Amino acid sequence: MHDVVITGMGVVSSLAMGAEEFGRAILAGKSGLRPLTRICTEDLPCKIGGEIPDDWIGNEQYGPNVARQMDRASRYAVHASREALLTAGLPIENLGRRIGIVIGAGLSGLDTLQTQTERLLTKGAGMVSPFTIPTLMPNAAPANVSLAFGVTGPCYTVSSACASSGHALIDAVELIRRGACDIVITGGTESSLTRLGMAAFAKMRALSSNSNDNPAQAVRPFDLNREGLVMSEGAGIVVLESAEHAQSRNASVRARVLGYGMTTDASNIVRPDATGVEPARAMQEALASAGLNVDDVAGRMYVNAHGTGTSLNDATETRALKLAFGEHAANLQVSSTKSMTGHLIGAACGLETVACLIALQQQTLPPTINYETPDPECDLDYIPNVARAASVEFALNNSFGFGGHNVSLLLGRA
Repeated sequence: MHDVVITGMGVVSSLAMGAEEFGRAILAGKSGLRPLTRICTEDLPCKIGGEIPDDWIGNEQYGPNVARQMDRASRYAVHASREALLTAGLPIENLGRRIGIVIGAGLSGLDTLQTQTERLLTKGAGMVSPFTIPTLMPNAAPANVSLAFGVTGPCYTVSSACASSGHALIDAVELIRRGACDIVITGGTESSLTRLGMAAFAKMRALSSNSNDNPAQAVRPFDLNREGLVMSEGAGIVVLESAEHAQSRNASVRARVLGYGMTTDASNIVRPDATGVEPARAMQEALASAGLNVDDVAGRMYVNAHGTGTSLNDATETRALKLAFGEHAANLQVSSTKSMTGHLIGAACGLETVACLIALQQQTLPPTINYETPDPECDLDYIPNVARAASVEFALNNSFGFGGHNVSLLLGRA
């Protein structure tokens, strides 16, 4: 079985473009949330999100004809993958058959779906774009990455709501471990800031709706006064590589992938099981699969929480951390970077994997911003408001999705 390392990373986010700038932004405690401009928000209770300005992603790298055949989610995936390949020291053309692509997407193509449905209803069937299906199909993002860089190995999408890119990363790890690929481009992408997406999440009472005039303070994970999540778009992509292959080309290793855990609540299609039993088991499996236990990582690990800023999720995750780590939970250093980025749904784990890489490389832990009033149900160390210098050897990345999907990914310092 081959050991797996991370050699490259790429970011498209409303907080910052590029992994390096993204790292600086999260360690500075900045927010990437802003009023939405691409859609009418007049009748929406939440009017803010992690919207990426159009001029941040140009069409010059695709050409106008190719760009109009791509949903935003695909463009974000291609852009972030390009950066990930370059930072890994790899070429960006004719990559061949020993490289794979596994990308997570929770609501792939929602932007195209709404646009073309509106065109169908207002202008008739003859005005629907012939590119509708290849643009909105769930596998569009990895397919476009394959086309952009000449990848002919395994290439597919994983979809499990907010855990999508976590499951994608795990599939990518296994492709390398069993020798099917030397390198896998993986992570997640999402673009769901449409009227349909915003209205649907609002009807679920999942969105923050009282901070439209102050977007930067809208997401308050683990705070007593948290009131919901804020949706965002973007992509977080990493390059996974077998340790042997990375060594053979003298690649810089950013972190090691040590283990993972996957469980399912089997409780409710939307609400997490409040006991936290299954998320706790995912964390325990991540440690066990790496040959570690809680004593081995005590005082040496950073946890990037799922931390959406919803009342039930944050309390449940806190409970799960206590179940998983027992007496060591009190010494965990936990933060939610969603307080700064918003929730990228299917791309969340991909982007937060980059946040974990930043923490391990710089030995500085990103904060949970907007943390003001402690909640008795959320009583761990959430690295409030200011980044923290710390000596950590491990990073645990939690992603929990609608449907009861739980993923924990364990990384080790290079």
